[in-house]
Amino acid sequence: MTRNYFLSTDVQFDLEGNTTETLGLVTKDTHLGVFTQFFPPDYAPTGQLIDEITQQLSQQDIQVSVFSGQPGYAFTVQRESPLKEDRHQVRVKRSRTAQLWPKQIRGKAINGLLFFLRAGLHLLRSARKYDVILLTTAPPFLPVLGYLASLILGKSYICLVYDLYPDIAVELNVVNHNHVLAKAWRLVNYYVWKNASGIIVLSGAMKRRVIRQCPRVRGKISVIHSWADPKQIVPIPKTKNWFAWKYHLVDIFTVIYSGNMGRCHDMDTLLEAMILLKDEPIQFVFIGGGAKRSDVMAEVQDRGLKNCQFLPYQDKEVLPYSLTAGNISLVSVSPGMQDLVAPSKVYSALSSGRPIVAVCPKSSYLNDLIADANCGITIENGDGKELADFLLYLQKDHKAAQAMGENAHRYLEEHFTPQIIAKKYLKVVDQSLRNRELRKQKLNRQILNTDSHPAPETES
Repeated sequence: MTRNYFLSTDVQFDLEGNTTETLGLVTKDTHLGVFTQFFPPDYAPTGQLIDEITQQLSQQDIQVSVFSGQPGYAFTVQRESPLKEDRHQVRVKRSRTAQLWPKQIRGKAINGLLFFLRAGLHLLRSARKYDVILLTTAPPFLPVLGYLASLILGKSYICLVYDLYPDIAVELNVVNHNHVLAKAWRLVNYYVWKNASGIIVLSGAMKRRVIRQCPRVRGKISVIHSWADPKQIVPIPKTKNWFAWKYHLVDIFTVIYSGNMGRCHDMDTLLEAMILLKDEPIQFVFIGGGAKRSDVMAEVQDRGLKNCQFLPYQDKEVLPYSLTAGNISLVSVSPGMQDLVAPSKVYSALSSGRPIVAVCPKSSYLNDLIADANCGITIENGDGKELADFLLYLQKDHKAAQAMGENAHRYLEEHFTPQIIAKKYLKVVDQSLRNRELRKQKLNRQILNTDSHPAPETES
């Protein structure tokens, strides 16, 4: 199908430095292809977020298709999910490749590679129907597929950067900064980002990090935060919350940590606070999994702590109750990770209407976010005493806790709803189409100039 576009825009910038131009190229015929390894019924936060954002985009006169892998993060799925599925207006196609050893690092790497190959084959067969493709960093090397599609198929692609690799691997001492693998990965990132029609990162710190590594992308990188649905996750009083009753949390001041307890999260500071508060009427509840979960459980058992309990990941329909079963929400980021990751659990915590305590470095974007929302406090890594003191303060001052919780929910409604975020994604898609048309026009002008100035004939 041939589409004619009129390229005209009034470009402005928002507070994050993102463009806010009026949309002009996205039409009801525009087809966005989204590639991500994790998608429901998987319970990886990235998959849940992609599900929500694609649903919102599909309601704004744009066709959306998703290509994903088979569940591996989910804890209740015993068989493969359907290879094809319609989730409202979004067409979902899943790889035939099942997840192998999904809890092991080696297994995750193998699964990521298998998904990459399957996604590449799918793109070769289906590329013609996509106007723009969006690729997440799940797995981390998936955006390379966009680069190849651009070179071979002439496709415009957008990179959605959840986590920055190889920087995370270097920070975790998995690989040395000067190792040939790290150098090669950074070189690949440079070309992938340089050729992308758009790049989405989750915080201003991540944006600055990417620009330092690839200054040429400054004009096409957008900061778009994660989100939560304030209509789905609403503040529920503990006395009316069946989850709080089920786990005996109604009559005790409860601190909730919900989500991944992974290598990028500071659990040591939380553990120190738990030890200091072992004789206080405060209960810690950890909901989820991750590489550090077993270590924390072992430490709790060794120290004989009775003020905490551990629960598995919860189904999506349970989250509105599990997230509001406590009095405070906890978030943590390990030192050195503040520029590399942006915890999505922050936004569901905001929506739950509970005060937020974030344990993170001073340079983390969470400091500004929580201060701007006036919904809690940030505490520097390693300061378990300050964490314990603040929890005791809120345990005694219920009015202060209630005010912070109300501020949290209101702040999310004003800044981070699916509707607000979907419009920002749509602008990136529109800019991607705009860049494609400008490249076509430039190429046509070059051809016209060549035709109008033929090479002089040589005498024989």
